[in-house]
Amino acid sequence: MNYIDQTITFVKKELEGAEAGHDWFHIERVYKNALNLLKTEEGNEQIVLLGALLHDIADSKFHNGDETIGPKRAYELMTSIGIDEEVKKHVVLIIENISFKGGNFNRTFHSKELEIVQDADRLDAIGAIGIARTFNYGGFKNNPLHNPEIPPKLKMTKEEYKNHKGTTINHFYEKLLLLKDLMNTQTGKQLAENRHQYMEGFLNQFFNEWEGKI
Repeated sequence: MNYIDQTITFVKKELEGAEAGHDWFHIERVYKNALNLLKTEEGNEQIVLLGALLHDIADSKFHNGDETIGPKRAYELMTSIGIDEEVKKHVVLIIENISFKGGNFNRTFHSKELEIVQDADRLDAIGAIGIARTFNYGGFKNNPLHNPEIPPKLKMTKEEYKNHKGTTINHFYEKLLLLKDLMNTQTGKQLAENRHQYMEGFLNQFFNEWEGKI
């Protein structure tokens, strides 16, 4: 098997039984998004594809907040399949810097490959898929759908964001609706626009139904 097939086999096994918004199918969608972005954006293909496949191998929110597990497992997998050391280091840096983390994370690492993988991941967090994932995770955590008495909490620190337990609707305002303006690549920005508008339409419908207006 080539390195992509070996990585896919590893990721599928690692994510067996994962929460549906962060399972193999999430990884597969991000991988496909990355392939699409590579058609118009310049970047090292191997680094981008490995970053896309391994970016959520052990999401910290499912591991008691431990942010070291994912990079460690990814590095070990890449070592086992003979990936070059510089590529491994770059992929690990992508994994360590890809997350939203409240939108106020002071990122110290920058690369075109990170920008592509981050956009690919953020595209899967918005639009119809983003809506579905948000409600799935909210149900997984038993969060309220909506509570008009609880306002969205904006401008959270990284630690506040990690420990925050809010409503599912508030998550749109605390993260999802912010992502359009945080996209890195020109293609990512274009693709995000349509998905952003879809979410706005959904929220308008949701609030009208919540208030009994329609």
